[in-house]
Amino acid sequence: MGTPSRDATTAELAELATGFESMRPRLFGIAYRMLGSAVEAEDVLQDAWIKWQTTDRSAIRSHAAFLTTMTTRLAINVATSARVRRETYIGPWLPEPVLTGTDPELGAENTEALEIGLLLLMERLTPKERAVYLLHEAFDYSFSDIAAVIETTEANARQLARRARLHLQDHSDTRVSVAQKNRLLRSFLAAAQAGDLAGLQTLLADDIIIYSDGGGIVSAARRPVEGRDRVGRFLLGTVQKLQPGAQLDITAVNGADAFVIRQHGEPYLVGSLGVSAEGIHRIFFVLNPEKLGAVRSVPNESWAPAVG
Repeated sequence: MGTPSRDATTAELAELATGFESMRPRLFGIAYRMLGSAVEAEDVLQDAWIKWQTTDRSAIRSHAAFLTTMTTRLAINVATSARVRRETYIGPWLPEPVLTGTDPELGAENTEALEIGLLLLMERLTPKERAVYLLHEAFDYSFSDIAAVIETTEANARQLARRARLHLQDHSDTRVSVAQKNRLLRSFLAAAQAGDLAGLQTLLADDIIIYSDGGGIVSAARRPVEGRDRVGRFLLGTVQKLQPGAQLDITAVNGADAFVIRQHGEPYLVGSLGVSAEGIHRIFFVLNPEKLGAVRSVPNESWAPAVG
C-alpha cells in the first residue's frame, strides 16, 4: 500500500488535495455502498486522505487505482466491525438514505447497488463478497483488478462474485424500472393520504413487508410488519398519527423517488419503496434522526395536499 513519505510542502498538499477531491465522488460511492452509512463512508474517506498524505507516491503508477484500493480495504475493515455492532441494533437496521438528485457527493457512475432494498440484502454478504460484487457490478472493475484490490487470486474473486449473486438472487428476480417505481410511489401516497385502504392494498404484493428503523431513539415498530392487510392498516395508522400540519415532500433518494415527512420543519421520516412485478413488496421507513442528515435542508417536490 506504499510507504510513508517525507513531509509534504504546502504546494504539494494543495495539489494532493485537488487530486483527492477529484476522486472523492467515486471513493465515496464505493465506501457508502460497502457500509450503507454516509457518516461511516465519510470517516473512511478521512482516513484515506490522512494515509494518502503520508504515503510515498513516487513509485505509484496510478493514483486513482491506489486510492480506490486503499478506500476499499479501509471500508472492508469498517464493514467487519459494523456487522458486530448491528447485531445489537434496536429494531430493524436500514441503510442511511442519501440524495441522488442534488447531492454531488454520491457521484457514482450509475445507481447500481444504491437501492435501499439491495443495500439491506447485501448485509447477508461477507465484506469481501460485498466489495467484489460492488466493484464489478457498480464500477465495472475486471476480476483481475478486483483480485489485486482485495489481495486474492482472480479465480477466488470470481468465486466470491458467484456467492454474492446467489445471495442476492431474490433482488435480481424482482427489479423494475425507476419510472415504474416512481409512478407507484405517487399512487401509494395518494391512497394513503385519502385513507383508501382497499386502493392501497391493490398496490401491495402478497409478500409485502414494511421495515421501520428508529434505532431505539424514536418510536418505531421493533419488528417487520408483514402481509397485505396488516401493512395496509399499519400505514393508515401511521398517517393518522402524524401531527397536524406535517409536510410531505418527494425527493430523489438512493436512485429513485422517496417521500420525506417533516414535522415542525424537521425531517421525521424518509420512506422508500421496493417494487416487484407484483407491486410494492417492500417499504422502508427510516425514522432514526441520526440517519436523516441528508434531507435536513434540501429542495423537494412538494406533495399537496399536506398530511394532516
